[in-house]
Amino acid sequence: MAPDLLADLVLRGEKTATASAYDLYALEDEPLPQEGTFDIILDSQDQAVCIVEITKVSVQPFYQVSADHAYKEGEGDKSLAYWRQVHEDFFKDCFGEAGLTFTPDSKVVLEEFRKVYPL
Repeated sequence: MAPDLLADLVLRGEKTATASAYDLYALEDEPLPQEGTFDIILDSQDQAVCIVEITKVSVQPFYQVSADHAYKEGEGDKSLAYWRQVHEDFFKDCFGEAGLTFTPDSKVVLEEFRKVYPL
């Protein structure tokens, strides 16, 4: 999904969650997101759109991601089926570029957040 569309969904309050590949954090020696921290949401021109506070972080296998989380991501028709289709394709590409293989058991980092600026 296009960065500007995702940023707009966050700005409008329709997107309050996201998911990322756990294995890529370990591979790049990056720390996992932390509750209570803030992120700046950028558009495709690297311009700040808004600021969010991370309110919840969890790690679970891809196949266990809930319909509730998919809905909170706010993309497409907000269904779990749509979420799985789009994210499986995305994660397969990311894992492939890193020389890894994505499976339904692969762990994902689930974040929930709230927009704090602008209100």
